[in-house]
Amino acid sequence: MPIIRVEMFTGRTEQQKRVLVRELTDAFVNAAGGTPESVNVVITDVDKSDWGSGGELCSDKFPD
Repeated sequence: MPIIRVEMFTGRTEQQKRVLVRELTDAFVNAAGGTPESVNVVITDVDKSDWGSGGELCSDKFPD
């Protein structure tokens, strides 16, 4: 039971997530085999203020 974990900034629509899950699943099956039903995708939305990169909060690095 493969699990693909995606952590990304909040703001994607449900439709964007739907497409992401489908395309990640298809890519995994094409690359590694198995069936789409065996692939799990977990999406975690993270606020920019809860993510740091290069010693800075992403909310400071990438303000809206």
